[in-house]
Amino acid sequence: MQFTAHASSSRGNCYTVESGSTRLLLEAGLPIREIRRRLGFTLSGFAGVCVTHEHQDHAKAVVDLLRSGTPVYCSAGTAAALGLSGYHLHILADREQVQIGDFRVLPFATQHDAAEPLGFLLADATDKLLFATDTSYLQWKFRGLTMIAIECNFAADLLPADMPTSQRARLEGSHMSLAAVKELLGANDLSAVREIHLLHLSREHSDAERFQREIEGATGMPVWVEEE
Repeated sequence: MQFTAHASSSRGNCYTVESGSTRLLLEAGLPIREIRRRLGFTLSGFAGVCVTHEHQDHAKAVVDLLRSGTPVYCSAGTAAALGLSGYHLHILADREQVQIGDFRVLPFATQHDAAEPLGFLLADATDKLLFATDTSYLQWKFRGLTMIAIECNFAADLLPADMPTSQRARLEGSHMSLAAVKELLGANDLSAVREIHLLHLSREHSDAERFQREIEGATGMPVWVEEE
């Protein structure tokens, strides 16, 4: 399995995961023209796009993709929030596994200020990828992980002291902090993990070098910080 970040920030998120003959998009938070440019000007080889939630930095191109015939996989809440319908729309439910080409995809509920946000556990014959972004924490433990792509949005000590209470509450209640990532990784068996990707860092409240250093120190695993 191969995971690639093409955009990872509040300005837009788009990732691909490939296994065997199957290529999937994870998120479509850029204009469709830009997605095509970054992916080599073609989307015909993709089995679909899995979308975590309706916010535009994750779903900007979803309507265009659906209209072009690309299968879209998301929750009923996300579909309703985006006004999606049609033959190529596939509704996902919390912890109900689906098969998409060579991937077994298990959606699971996340914690974000969206209609019905999801994360995804993607498995093929040899690998298992945990993909979760825009969530304050994950309530589940995961077995047999070999790859992790997880939001690491901010560090609490980097938040300004004069940040409005409402803004701080929204951030802490809907995005994953460095401390939360460490807690998540510590709660799961990482013995088979070969790579960790840190996603969706805040422009104002993160430190890429520090985050990479601290997660590598906590896990002993290779860590990539994905920045646009």
